[in-house]
Amino acid sequence: MITLKEGDKAPAFSGKNQKGEKITLSDYKGKKLVLYFYPQDDTPTCTIQACNFRDNFSLLKQKGFEILGVSPDNEKSHQKFEAKFSLPFTLLADPAHTIIDKYGVWGEKQLYGRKYMGLHRTTFIIDEKGVIRKIFFRPKNKQHAEEIIKFWEQQ
Repeated sequence: MITLKEGDKAPAFSGKNQKGEKITLSDYKGKKLVLYFYPQDDTPTCTIQACNFRDNFSLLKQKGFEILGVSPDNEKSHQKFEAKFSLPFTLLADPAHTIIDKYGVWGEKQLYGRKYMGLHRTTFIIDEKGVIRKIFFRPKNKQHAEEIIKFWEQQ
């Protein structure tokens, strides 16, 4: 489970995006980053969350945020998800759970009384210096961009 807390330095990572390009945390140095972890491409709740970011992309950019989504899906799955919903931001493929484990978002879940291992939908807001400023453990998927902006403006 998540052992990181607000005020911690964000763990460094590198991974491949939907285009097969290497992306690292250091690529976002000097920028505010919305690093969001989601369970699976093209599933109902994940799609709602991604489309909320898409629909508010220009507003988030205007406020100085970059968006980076991470899931255990592979690059090809991310390509289809990006194309199907016209997503204007980067998706990182993490099928080996390298980044997912660094951020502690993989763990036991429960659905209808059945326990299983899975990804906990979590968003980290990382500031320009690489410090975690906010962790959303239960993002409001339909209003997540608004939730992030509201938090940042209250700082």
